[in-house]
Amino acid sequence: MPVDPQIQALLDRGTGVPATHTLPVAEARRQYEARIALMAPSPQVAKVVERSIEGPGGSIGLRLYTPSGSGPFPLMVFFHGSGFVLCSLDTHDGMCRNLAAGIGCVVVSVDYRLAPEHKFPKGLDDCLAATRWAAANAHDLGIDSARIMVAGDSAGGNMAAVTALRLRDEGGPGLCGQMLLYPVTDYHTPGTPSYAENADGYGLTRDTMEWFWAHYLTNPVEAENPYASPLRARDVAGLPPAYVTSAEYDPLRDEAELYGNRLQAAGVPTKITRWPGMNHGFLFWVGLVGGADSAMAEACSWARQAFGKKG
Repeated sequence: MPVDPQIQALLDRGTGVPATHTLPVAEARRQYEARIALMAPSPQVAKVVERSIEGPGGSIGLRLYTPSGSGPFPLMVFFHGSGFVLCSLDTHDGMCRNLAAGIGCVVVSVDYRLAPEHKFPKGLDDCLAATRWAAANAHDLGIDSARIMVAGDSAGGNMAAVTALRLRDEGGPGLCGQMLLYPVTDYHTPGTPSYAENADGYGLTRDTMEWFWAHYLTNPVEAENPYASPLRARDVAGLPPAYVTSAEYDPLRDEAELYGNRLQAAGVPTKITRWPGMNHGFLFWVGLVGGADSAMAEACSWARQAFGKKG
């Protein structure tokens, strides 16, 4: 189908804005933070707490969202996009509120270290450490330690997929799910058909993805590491059930779906949904774009089932 009219209107508002890959990192970060003002108001949750924990490279900032109701709650450990380089707890505050309220779970959003200051795998190490910390402190956090999943969008989807791999490979704890929202699962070269079809004109571009990867990796050879490119993992059996979202007009569409297909082939219960007319990052626009509302509702429904919650 054509680009959704509500998405097209948002793309039109961005006409004339400098492309991310043409900017210095600091300016690109300011540009992405400015998007917060365009987002719809987010649902209220019972409590939001900021805290920090000691990680492998120093302090890791966390933001904990607690829903209404009584615990112990299931837990979602959330890793934000974009591109291993940009965004923050603040850019994804609305997404985390929607997930916490829609699922009825505690969401722990992780302020992992960003490239290029902290290249692969430092941010991943923070994500792993934060997940293990949350599981170890479940009682104090009002969390059910038997109901934990990881989640993320874009590069955060990569972090979630890789954290699930590492927990499987490095002694747990076990997870009951992984939510991968239009995730990065592979390097840009050789690329997939969607990289060519959606290289430009739909927000995220191939040039910007190359810019992100150049900042994230010290050497392109690192792209062969499955903890950088989970699609290249030799074995994806034994991973937790997965929910994979893709968008029709997204360079990453095919690699997201290919990873979901690999999980299914390995016997991992996996739901893959391609959202027609949508572009990369469309879940920022819950409350403004009907397709984003539908996608968030489906993601929350899947998570409730994965957690064993009714409704």
